[in-house]
Amino acid sequence: MEADMTLDELKQITIDYYVNLQRIKKADTANNPELAYQLKIYKNKLSSLGIPSEEYEM
Repeated sequence: MEADMTLDELKQITIDYYVNLQRIKKADTANNPELAYQLKIYKNKLSSLGIPSEEYEM
């Protein structure tokens, strides 16, 4: 069984995770440093994959 992920699959999973974090941020009214940190990490991951994160921000 082949377990390697294609680049397109990796990009889609990263986009999905970033969008989920954005939805949590929108629903969360309190200051959440861990959420902010995770958003920064995934924004950098998107950038490294050549995907502009601005397209997915709420």
